[in-house]
Amino acid sequence: MSAPDALPSLTVRRLRERQQTDPEALRQVLAEGFVAHVALVRDGFPIVLPYLYGVGDLGAGPVLLLHGSTGGGLFLDAGAEGVPVSATVTHLDGIVFARSTFDSSANYRSAMVVGRATVVPTEQRAEALRQVADHLMPDRRAEVREMTAKEVRQTQVLQLPLDTASVKVRAAGVGEAPDDGEDHRVWAGVLPVAVRAGAPVPGALAAASATAPDPSVLALAARLDALADDREAACL
Repeated sequence: MSAPDALPSLTVRRLRERQQTDPEALRQVLAEGFVAHVALVRDGFPIVLPYLYGVGDLGAGPVLLLHGSTGGGLFLDAGAEGVPVSATVTHLDGIVFARSTFDSSANYRSAMVVGRATVVPTEQRAEALRQVADHLMPDRRAEVREMTAKEVRQTQVLQLPLDTASVKVRAAGVGEAPDDGEDHRVWAGVLPVAVRAGAPVPGALAAASATAPDPSVLALAARLDALADDREAACL
């Protein structure tokens, strides 16, 4: 067994007032996301890989659950002891247009989780996959068939504890002084940016009787639109 990992400090050094330490801030950033970008070192070189994820609990506390194939590189890297990683989830909420490019910025919410990602034990894999599905597509499992044993064997999940994490947020307007010499006839403000749902597109094998998307599809679309409305309202 290898020695415990020496985890890096996640204290924000620049613009420290943007760091949030409330666990609820971490929960909200992760709850609204779908993709985590996972950084690791392979053959001495850093790489970053995107993964669909869920937030769950397999009995030892909240974890980030990373979904992938049993043949995926990160899952092979994890081996029996796990692999040190850094996972980030970021939401871009707005582009801040100032009267100079120097003062321009962005509104965002970002979470970083650092630790050793380990393979979910075989006996808990099906439950981990259910929790990932519930995160990505709430209530969908009640509308579709259960996973087969073969499907569970072909899929793998890594778990990353949320014990060591950092959240950084900017939610503000234009940061410029009134006497900075800029031309104040130039518009300045925030252009909201948010994820909205488009119109559901049926698959090629959809039955003629399936004339409308299932409730889980409509509910997720409504949720995304409601979150987008909230973020846009916050800019007013």
